Amino acid sequence: MGEPAGIGGEIALLAWLRRHEEALPPFLLLDDPARLRALAVRHGWTIPLHIIEMPAEAVSIFGRALPVLPVPLPALPQPGIPDRRNAPAVLHAIELATALCRRGEAGAVVTNPIHKAALYDAGFPHPGHTEFLAALCETPRPVMMLASDRLRVVPVTIHVSLRLAIDQLTPDLIIETGRITATDLREKFGIARPRLAVAGLNPHAGESGSMGSEDAAIVAPAVAQLQAEGIDARGPLPPDTMFHAEARAGYDAAICMYHDQALIPIKTLDFDRAVNVTLGLPIIRTSPDHGTAFDIAGKGIARPDSLIAALRMAAAMAANRRHV
Repeated sequence: MGEPAGIGGEIALLAWLRRHEEALPPFLLLDDPARLRALAVRHGWTIPLHIIEMPAEAVSIFGRALPVLPVPLPALPQPGIPDRRNAPAVLHAIELATALCRRGEAGAVVTNPIHKAALYDAGFPHPGHTEFLAALCETPRPVMMLASDRLRVVPVTIHVSLRLAIDQLTPDLIIETGRITATDLREKFGIARPRLAVAGLNPHAGESGSMGSEDAAIVAPAVAQLQAEGIDARGPLPPDTMFHAEARAGYDAAICMYHDQALIPIKTLDFDRAVNVTLGLPIIRTSPDHGTAFDIAGKGIARPDSLIAALRMAAAMAANRRHV
């Protein structure tokens, strides 16, 4: 469902309309059918909804109608105007989707963007989707990956200031991130021997200490430990030369030291098709790499490209996992 006042409903409907063009795998929505019908009518889209009780029903229905497992909303949402009364339904949809995957009734969770402020107002204790899913799955440390056909990046530190990111950075944190990334690249992406490129923190990866000591003291020991464990890791590498086409061909994922070091290159290369993937969970979870877009919600101009990419990547990951 995501935030009901955002673009999640619109891009989900548009994705279903493009199901044949994009060769999409069958999916179902956990959402309020009344809200979906209202959106379809608002934009003049002919989208038959089929209410289901079990996820297995979606496969035979998907070609001719959009399967919906109902999650009623207390208040009919107004585009662009979040309503805290709907927060419990938003959270219930995430909980239900997670439970269905953990029971093996669904192959993956694909989440639409949430509006954290509305959830916080309703008492939500987690920073966001990732941490909530980790709590539901009893996973101690999830890892965020942004992925597209051209690049995969994993930030070691995420939504903190740059100063705090440097303070938080330790060899153990880099090692744990590398281990989780390598494991999920094998088990969920079907890469037999993942290659990790580990970025340095400072310009030129410290330039032998002349531009900072962190790369030699923190990053290099982590890379050495990953190598000792049999993981194909290289670094610390100069961050400014890691992301051109020839360099990208030499690795399967880039381990980056902070948020923007990871996200700037992938959003520059593939803004509309980048996918947020949570690694380290016992389930598969992907998400569009964009927000609720309140400014265009309800206008029918939102692009479903990132959601379509998230759906396709989730299906590919689920297929790879079955063959592990």
